[in-house]
Amino acid sequence: MGLDDKIGNAAEKLGGKGKEAAGNATGDESLKAEGQTDQAKSDFKQAGEHVKDAFKKD
Repeated sequence: MGLDDKIGNAAEKLGGKGKEAAGNATGDESLKAEGQTDQAKSDFKQAGEHVKDAFKKD
């Protein structure tokens, strides 16, 4: 996993957490769901990068 990918995924996850927290604080279910979606996409991308890294090591 490249450093740029790690930073991008971490930023997306952090942004998602922020949206989720803002949604919780304001009662905005749409914003909360959007934040959760951003976090899930980040986790999915990170998992894909781990798979690519595993195949590169062989």
